[in-house]
Amino acid sequence: MSKIFEIYGNDAHEMTIALMEAANVAESIPQGASIALKPNLILPETPENGATTHPGVLSGCIEYLQEAGFRNISIIESSWYGAKTDQSMRVCGYDAICSKYGVGFYDLKKDSTSRVSTPMRPMDICRRALEADYLIDMPVLKGHCQTAMTCALKNLKGCIPDSEKRRFHSDGLIEPIAALSAVLKPSLIIVDSICGDLNYEEGGNPVHTNRMMLGTDAVQVDAYGCQLMGFALEDVPYIGLAEEWGAGSSIVRPEDIIRLNEPSSAQDYPQPSGKVRKLTRNVHADSACSSCFASLVRALYIADEEGISIEDDIYIGQGYQGREIHGIGIGRCCQGADRAVPGCPPTASRILEQLESD
Repeated sequence: MSKIFEIYGNDAHEMTIALMEAANVAESIPQGASIALKPNLILPETPENGATTHPGVLSGCIEYLQEAGFRNISIIESSWYGAKTDQSMRVCGYDAICSKYGVGFYDLKKDSTSRVSTPMRPMDICRRALEADYLIDMPVLKGHCQTAMTCALKNLKGCIPDSEKRRFHSDGLIEPIAALSAVLKPSLIIVDSICGDLNYEEGGNPVHTNRMMLGTDAVQVDAYGCQLMGFALEDVPYIGLAEEWGAGSSIVRPEDIIRLNEPSSAQDYPQPSGKVRKLTRNVHADSACSSCFASLVRALYIADEEGISIEDDIYIGQGYQGREIHGIGIGRCCQGADRAVPGCPPTASRILEQLESD
């Protein structure tokens, strides 16, 4: 059974090194292997906002690997549909990491792809991720407005081209995430849970839990993330489906957790507030892309802060293309609505204007 190493603190660099030393990671990597680090750079926001991987996770990992004699190291990522990966990289301070350690950064939006058979259907996967000898998955443990939680498994979605990302959403996200995990299995997972937003993948309401985890089974790591956040496995169905399709095991026993230290004060892991679910109670989503849905959630947050009550039905997603909609339509796919917000994705400010015009 795989083990999960856990550490408390707020120094991402030193915590990452400590985790890798405790797990003796270097012994599991073949000499001369090509090593690819896959963080979470969903959009250009600093890690303190609760959405992106702290640069210290990468610097600690690279420093450990280089001291162990590994030189073929790269950082790979593709921000979500509608965002620019290079901008996210600079805002998060990864450019300084690349310069200091002499490591290349590769925008997977520009990468070639290979079509791979999966338990669901053939998928296009970026070759730098697929062909790496040793893939290190570096997610942020946080909430998600469509899948409740996102961690190791969903972070792999950054290893596919934008065209495939849109297909993921048209297919409902759950099955595609699980299918991808069956054919793209990271060798190592280092989870940044220092200050993830427990409700919303785009951040904005970070919760300081001051911990990190390391494991080798993405399914097990996500199952542990569910435990920490108070979710049942059924609340995040792609985890069980990924297990069914051979991506790993969801079993997490107390003896599988190896804690390297103790928190400064006894505390339970904070739980999601459920605010996103409340804000989206009138939203009808059918195959909605994350970037479009996130803009809507951001607008609903602002409306709530301004005391604006939204009673209209709101429609969003590719499933509404070409359909007549009685209510507010969000994005290019919902232009058949009585009141439509253009854009792909639309900005939160444009959505807010429509919400305020009621």
